[in-house]
Amino acid sequence: MRGFLFIGILFLFSFDSSRLVRVKITDDISVMLPKDFKPMDDLDFNERFRSVRAPLGGYTDQDRLIAFSVNISATQWPDNDLEIAQKFFKSSLMNMFDRVDMLNEGISEINKKKFVFFEFESRMNGKNMSLEQQAPVLEYTYIKYLVEPNRTLVFSFSCPRRMRPDWEITAHAIMSSIKVK
Repeated sequence: MRGFLFIGILFLFSFDSSRLVRVKITDDISVMLPKDFKPMDDLDFNERFRSVRAPLGGYTDQDRLIAFSVNISATQWPDNDLEIAQKFFKSSLMNMFDRVDMLNEGISEINKKKFVFFEFESRMNGKNMSLEQQAPVLEYTYIKYLVEPNRTLVFSFSCPRRMRPDWEITAHAIMSSIKVK
């Protein structure tokens, strides 16, 4: 509890919220993002989202290293049992990567809505037989799920793990700014 309080105090004194602007993702979803983020183009979508379903919105920095996206999960929950949903989402995340080091997880409330969240570092091993990706991919990710009766929204922030110290506070500010009508 003291560690969480310390991070909160550190956040308040070290983050300049004027670097963020409100971005409308859809008619009912908005979030604060860094001023220099731009919408992802087709190349970004194809590289980052290997799915038939395109995200509702995706944004990246000028160097295309940092990513924020909003998507609708294929998984829908008939009831509002967030504890079971949390276990399911965690299991899915653990299976997506070769290694996951969970930094924080739980259920939080933003603007009177409850979100399941996970903050973690991951490792995806490189492929020895591939010329494209031989080195492992190391990332820092902060992800939130909003379970609603007809949809599950997924909010995701990621950056290379080496950049976590520079972006962690911003990731928290972004995720705390989510508004869903």
